[in-house]
Amino acid sequence: MTELWRYISPVEASGHEQMAIDSWLLNQHVKGLQPPSLRFYTWAQPTISLGYHQKQFPAHWNNLHYKGQRVDLVHRPTGGRAVLHQGDLTYSLVTSGLKGSRREVYQQLCQFLIEGWRELGVELSFGGARQSYAKNPNCFGTATAADLVTGSGHKLIGSAQVYREGCVLQHGSIQLRPDRELFHLVFGEKMLPPDLTVNCLAVNCLDAVINSLVQAASKAFEIKFEPQPLTAIEFSKAVS
Repeated sequence: MTELWRYISPVEASGHEQMAIDSWLLNQHVKGLQPPSLRFYTWAQPTISLGYHQKQFPAHWNNLHYKGQRVDLVHRPTGGRAVLHQGDLTYSLVTSGLKGSRREVYQQLCQFLIEGWRELGVELSFGGARQSYAKNPNCFGTATAADLVTGSGHKLIGSAQVYREGCVLQHGSIQLRPDRELFHLVFGEKMLPPDLTVNCLAVNCLDAVINSLVQAASKAFEIKFEPQPLTAIEFSKAVS
């Protein structure tokens, strides 16, 4: 019998709310109250998300403003380095019963991203860890074996995980239309040429990307999705 996953339609909310929802979905799955799930979301305002264990970051991040809007600062429930969320699409999946090392689990769960983007004309492969990673506060400043890069080496997707009682939450940022000026303001460095942006614009962006990734996930995980939007009650419970 084909396993049923919950597909949660895209939600735009603050960084604190999105991280709370991800944590809530993981905790509910641990308790057996929610099936495996996949969702996509965007951020209501520019936000820097810090890895769970990331304690050190530039002091000016605490009071950043851009074009009259505050750049929010939140901690993720997952590890990794800082990610600037602006012009990106975030995916989040919660599941369990996976076997293998953490690297092998990343490879299993990222397969739908590779296949989905291939359908959109973008070939992706896993990055390679560098010694500079531990000293770089910017997640997109280097690519590890958990990340997906284009043929020219541009990091398109950065992902992170957290495990609880045999269940895993993996979420990641897909850089679609990053603001180079804001990126430089935050990290003090330039972005690589956005070869991915051209492809993104050519496929009409969010809807096409999400549809392709949902179809790829269904095939890669050999599951069937049951669309169930996040209810107002669930949202309230998650963020309270």
